[in-house]
Amino acid sequence: MADTSERRTHRLISADSHVNEPPDLWIDRVPAAYRDRAPRIEHFDEGDAWIIEGVDDPINFGWNACAGLEPEQMRGWARFEDLRPGGHDPAARLDEMDRDGVDAEVLYPTPRLSNAIVANRDPDYHLVMIQAYNDWLSEYVAHAPDRFGGLAIIPNRGVEAAVAEMHRVADRPGLRGYMMGCYPNGTLQPAPEDDKVFGLLAEMGTPLNIHVAMGDRMPTAHRSKLPGWGRIFDIPNRMLQLIFEGVFDRFPGLDVVAAEVDCGWLPYVKEQVDNNFHRLAPTSDFAIADPPSTYIDRHFHFGFMTDPVGITLRHHIGVERMLWSTDYPHISADWPNSWRTILNAFSGVPADERRLMLAGNAERLYGF
Repeated sequence: MADTSERRTHRLISADSHVNEPPDLWIDRVPAAYRDRAPRIEHFDEGDAWIIEGVDDPINFGWNACAGLEPEQMRGWARFEDLRPGGHDPAARLDEMDRDGVDAEVLYPTPRLSNAIVANRDPDYHLVMIQAYNDWLSEYVAHAPDRFGGLAIIPNRGVEAAVAEMHRVADRPGLRGYMMGCYPNGTLQPAPEDDKVFGLLAEMGTPLNIHVAMGDRMPTAHRSKLPGWGRIFDIPNRMLQLIFEGVFDRFPGLDVVAAEVDCGWLPYVKEQVDNNFHRLAPTSDFAIADPPSTYIDRHFHFGFMTDPVGITLRHHIGVERMLWSTDYPHISADWPNSWRTILNAFSGVPADERRLMLAGNAERLYGF
């Protein structure tokens, strides 16, 4: 999938950045029969928001596009025309990356927007909307395939449709992997038929990407007092699901990237799951070859933005498993001062380890 015809020296690769989908993305790309159902932006007194089938609330996007603003200006509501253009214009995005000293980026969709499409139960609608997004993204990243790593969304309303979509976009320049929101069988529990997708990922040599969490429920407006802080809650369960279902015993070449989950928590989780495994193994039918931490160390990679604890514990995590991310243009980004944050957080880290976390691991996984 990756275009490696041009080689360059990378100092900084963001393994988790985002686009801001343009208002006409789905309107212009879906068949006429679906146009009235397609996600669209509408204007409200507070600002603009996405209106999406099956979602009760207007989904605003101000926090998904406020990097670089003064803290007092970072609000949930915004007008689309006021956003920086790089979210939807790849030429402008290159200028924004250059200003921040970022050489390349792996690009994910806007979470609540993509979550609503992933969770839609209508298989025809689901597939049409995913294909429209994948087509738009492939055109975006083709503008500079040496600097962009687009992640196509995998459909999850049947394994055959998932495999077909993966093949449909596999050779497009700048697409470097796939994102999974639900298992291909349409649930949050892996099933034997999903092996077709896991096997294809391993065969292609592209990682399976999970952004924060998997989910099959429609998104809502932010109601938490502190949205976004609990990013680590879902991924340990997904790790154990895949391990104990034997996915990695069947596909030892499969890599998984858990984006935007940080990694300072990982040594504790590895310690605890191994402890329980060894205590229960004598009376349990664990059909796996090694303790869980062995699979975690072999197959999983973790994206972080600011995680000083994780950097301190890097040898307990695995330096080759850690992927720096900017999260641009979201509220977590330090754009245009990413290097200032990095130099502070990585003080005392040897140069070879620093390079792996900042660029080398992403080069290896995504073929930059």
